Amino acid sequence: MKVVVIGNGMVGYKFCEKLKSMAPSVELIVFGEEIRPAYDRVHLSEFFAGKTADDLTLAGLDWYQDNNIRLHLGDPVQSIDRTAKTVHSHKGIIESYDYLVLATGSAAFVPPIPGVDKQGVFIYRTIEDLEMMNAHARKAKTGAVIGGGLLGLEAAKAMLDLGISNTQVIEFAPRLMPRQIDDAGSNILRNKLEMLGLKIHTSKNTSEISGGESITGMQFSDGTSIEVDMLVISAGIKPRDELAKLCGLETGSRGGIVVDEKLQTNDPSIFAIGECALYSGMIYGLVAPGYEMASVVAENLASLPRTGGVVPFGFKEITNIAEFSGPPPSGGRVAFTGYDMSTKLKLIGIDVASFGDPFLTGENIRTVVFEDTMKGIYKRINISADGKELLGGVLVGDAEQYNMLLQTCKNKLVLPPNPEDLVLGSRGGENLAGAGVQGLPDEAMICSCETVSKGAICNAVSELACETMDAIKKCTKAGTGCGGCVPMVKDLMLYTMKSQGKYIRNILCEHFNYSRQEMFDLVKLHELKTYNEVLDKLGKGDGCELCKPPVASILASLWGEMILKKGNDTAQDSNDRFLANIQKGGTYSVVPRIPGGEITPDKLIVIGQVAKQYNLYTKITGGQRIDLFGAHLNDLPDIWGQLIAAGFESGHAYGKSLRTVKSCVGSTWCRFGLHDSVSYAIRIEERYRGLRSPHKLKGGVSGCIRECAEAQSKDFGIIATEKGWNLHICGNGGSKPQHALLLAADLDDETCIKYIDRFLMFYIKTADTLTRTATWLNKMEGGIDYIRNVVVNDSLGMAQAWEAEMQTLVDCYKCEWKEAIENPEIKKRFNHFVNAPEVKDPTVKFETMREQKKVADWK
Repeated sequence: MKVVVIGNGMVGYKFCEKLKSMAPSVELIVFGEEIRPAYDRVHLSEFFAGKTADDLTLAGLDWYQDNNIRLHLGDPVQSIDRTAKTVHSHKGIIESYDYLVLATGSAAFVPPIPGVDKQGVFIYRTIEDLEMMNAHARKAKTGAVIGGGLLGLEAAKAMLDLGISNTQVIEFAPRLMPRQIDDAGSNILRNKLEMLGLKIHTSKNTSEISGGESITGMQFSDGTSIEVDMLVISAGIKPRDELAKLCGLETGSRGGIVVDEKLQTNDPSIFAIGECALYSGMIYGLVAPGYEMASVVAENLASLPRTGGVVPFGFKEITNIAEFSGPPPSGGRVAFTGYDMSTKLKLIGIDVASFGDPFLTGENIRTVVFEDTMKGIYKRINISADGKELLGGVLVGDAEQYNMLLQTCKNKLVLPPNPEDLVLGSRGGENLAGAGVQGLPDEAMICSCETVSKGAICNAVSELACETMDAIKKCTKAGTGCGGCVPMVKDLMLYTMKSQGKYIRNILCEHFNYSRQEMFDLVKLHELKTYNEVLDKLGKGDGCELCKPPVASILASLWGEMILKKGNDTAQDSNDRFLANIQKGGTYSVVPRIPGGEITPDKLIVIGQVAKQYNLYTKITGGQRIDLFGAHLNDLPDIWGQLIAAGFESGHAYGKSLRTVKSCVGSTWCRFGLHDSVSYAIRIEERYRGLRSPHKLKGGVSGCIRECAEAQSKDFGIIATEKGWNLHICGNGGSKPQHALLLAADLDDETCIKYIDRFLMFYIKTADTLTRTATWLNKMEGGIDYIRNVVVNDSLGMAQAWEAEMQTLVDCYKCEWKEAIENPEIKKRFNHFVNAPEVKDPTVKFETMREQKKVADWK
């Protein structure tokens, strides 16, 4: 059999992969219009976050060669001769076929607006488009996007990534994402996007793009206008059906190649898959249904007999495996019957999801809505009138429950007695839908992109010993598409392993077959002091970016030595390597420690003088410190030197360590204060400064229950009472805020510090890498009661040892900035050019904003 594929996008590539895995002997020829092999369009916006074209490539040229696939790049097919069963390419290649698969995809829909061909107007479709956007953005100040749907908001994110902070979104419909979310959800999304700096225009029709050769503005039909010097059009797609029309295949009135449930056109030898295919009047514009189409055609082509030449295409069960050159189709998939368009994505850091039918209304529908305008969260679920079936829903701002809600909807799982618990959480200990992932049927589709069921994942773990996410991805391909199913795949892996009685170990990476907790103990036991010693004794290979930072953190937590000591310097995370946070544009920020937020006028003056001397942008932080932004790499030692001379030291804003201990003014000044919260906060901060841990640590001390220091949002928070201090632990702010829980009440100064010593050492020794204390608590069996038993009641008998270990770290503390400028070898690393240490980075550009400098909006 000889199969020709026209189109080398994601769906065309997936068809080749599927067909070759099932029928390796099939002769396969692929024509691609672009000059590069298939790449990941789903994550195209990551190109602006640093990924290269090679990073996005799905498979290199060697993959096509290894699978005996002839690939013609940059050579689009120009005509199809259905009678002769041949295709004719732009470069003059004529190729015959037994079966032809059209995977021509779609093109960006560009509205017929006057001025659309001006310079500075782009579409958002290919890597070449992104490269042209990147080049133009360097001279652009203001931008706009036509389209407020999925693609439009992705394009808006790309504009922000390019540094164009003044970006506007123009949507013709009365709300954003009109096909996925309802009015209320759209309002929440709009508010969150506007808080991020985007300006949103809905019910807006562009009448003209103004300017000379280049765009300077946009005119709207309501008489208004805006000034922009860069525009991205992302207003939808149109199927690429030109070839089909030329050769007489049936197409839809609004475009698309008409196919049946076999993805077969009106020519039995020609199939269409992906965004060019029109099935039952619908174009499917997501990658998952395209992959499903690819699988259907591949499996049915692979099931044809290989003896006696090519036979007319037909659907039949395989009865003689000898006829089949590859493995039989999985699950007997032979038809495409439509596809669930449920989707979850993160738009500019905001979760948005919809599943089932999100817009259902009527007498037979019950709707449960949760809306929190303060936090920007909206959840809606549609339930049958009898309360037994979940029919659809919308999630904005928090889509953590999406995977389970989708499975509950698709598999018609039994709902809890109070269906609102699906989005609000159980308030009475009831078991929610099913019993989590373990309650799903084996046929439940977990990975829609690759059509992988729960049963297939569990089987890979139990029968094929795939006990890491990498192994499961390699074996089943689950999680290799959009990645939205990865949390559920991981839960299934852990559930299956636990059900087999296996001990689950979260190892660092392929170079160390130990968890972080095991590594901590082994490094201490063997008294290993450098990364290379740890790698030689406990690991294999050369290490990687996954294992180097946690090992470096363990070494710092155990021995308290200078992190840039030779042998450990290259193992540090990027910020730690320069004792400063790398910021936008290649500059660095300097954050001196201000214990408890208390600072003298003289020290304030020094900060001002340093900022003026080095032209640094200054800002007061939420942690009661002052950030100095825009420092050049080779200025850092001199800046540190001046700050140290004035009595400052490193604030460790760059490290996974203690950041700040925030305080209110307490009894010193406040008439409500019960104790001197500032003095106690200073004592606490100076005790734990420089302490390295699995993640950053923040503390707070409030002088009364009014809680002005927000202590209950910290990793450890201390609140004054009439009798002493209440100690709360494991809180955090950020994107998923969590209140700290009370560990112990009415403590004296010394006992409170003793409990913090124990708590922090327990956390440092047992938490996984990059796990905040709140997450550590949530995963801890027994929760706060168990931690209280360990810390307060010393149930493990470790209290004395932990207190001693903490005191050792406290006693050996040294300011890392001071050590760096006093050590010539370390100081040498703070130069942009090794052979010209006085020369600054010439690519760094600044501009003025509110009488201070900022990095220029260049990419």
